[in-house]
Amino acid sequence: MADLSSRIQAAAQDLAPRLASMRHELHRHPELSGCEFWTTSRLREWLTETGIDVLPLPLKTGLVAEVRGAKPGPVVALRADIDALPVQEETGLPYASEIPGQMHACGHDMHMAVMLGAAFVLKQMAPELPGTVRLLFQPAEEISEGALPMIRAGVLEGVRAVFGCHNKPDVAAGQAGIKAGPLMAAVDTLKIEVTGKGGHGAIPESTVDPIVAASAIVMALQTAVSRNTSPLEAAVISICSFQAGTASNVIPPSATLLGTMRSFNPAVRVRLQELVQRITRDVATAYGARAEMTVTAGPPAVTNDPAMADLMRAAAATQGIPVVEAVPTMGGEDFAEYQARVPGCFAWLGTGRPENWHHPRFTVDDNVLPVGAAFFAQVAVDALVKLGQ
Repeated sequence: MADLSSRIQAAAQDLAPRLASMRHELHRHPELSGCEFWTTSRLREWLTETGIDVLPLPLKTGLVAEVRGAKPGPVVALRADIDALPVQEETGLPYASEIPGQMHACGHDMHMAVMLGAAFVLKQMAPELPGTVRLLFQPAEEISEGALPMIRAGVLEGVRAVFGCHNKPDVAAGQAGIKAGPLMAAVDTLKIEVTGKGGHGAIPESTVDPIVAASAIVMALQTAVSRNTSPLEAAVISICSFQAGTASNVIPPSATLLGTMRSFNPAVRVRLQELVQRITRDVATAYGARAEMTVTAGPPAVTNDPAMADLMRAAAATQGIPVVEAVPTMGGEDFAEYQARVPGCFAWLGTGRPENWHHPRFTVDDNVLPVGAAFFAQVAVDALVKLGQ
């Protein structure tokens, strides 16, 4: 296995120019969630011309490919997301987005290049692979609507473990951030519609002002975390949109609040919904208004299986990749949907860049691409060996 590991590293380094070229091409052609048609086609071309089979699954966008080893064994999966964001790029790069208002501002172009590299390396090692590596190129991660259609299409059938990563600008380039347990939060989207009685802004006593009631709700919601959730539990409620009225002298009849709730603990997640419902209803009533709350559940928390996290740490060590303890974030990731069904681990891959995700000047470091490719090829090999024992 030591010889195989060194050949994995050498093969990944040989691919470095090609991986950078592919990432730059993907970066120039970003596509929004659910519209990744060109991206899917290009991925298919790169995989098939390398002799990697693409499975005939009923997917609108995205694809699934397999590298089958010559020896029988388990199936493990590697996942990369492929969608871009509605962000106008400001990097000035020679390969900047050619599509106005769209950009790979979260580094999914990097994720694709890393997993393509892992696939190409594994294809070279296929005669020695004790099983099958399934590659999931998933659409619509940014809107949390990509993983479940993939799962319904059967991408996890027979899969024993699943692995993925996200670039991390505040982790040094070439380092891996790994931890067992919760890494990214469960996501719930909140909509509150406050109904009052509109009227003239100069005669407020004849109205039930929904703006005042909604403002009080926003402030009161802060107590759902600060005074109703243990300080040992991480949770966030943020109201990010407040829409009401169109004129300076008219009190509107209604106001709409949009926000997000984030948590790690499933019990806290349920409790937050109950608290927000009660606070919203009772505060509105106190102001003579009425409030209706709708919660749209997103993916659960990304929670890494301890054994799979240990496997990723060992794979990183084998490839000489420094490992740091990953710091959790309240950001969400629908990779969690796979983990809800199959043991898995999601890691950070450091890029050491100044701008964070979703910024118009967001960039990644091409030097990390072969590092990531070798890392995930090694993870796949080690998982096949471990699960086949």
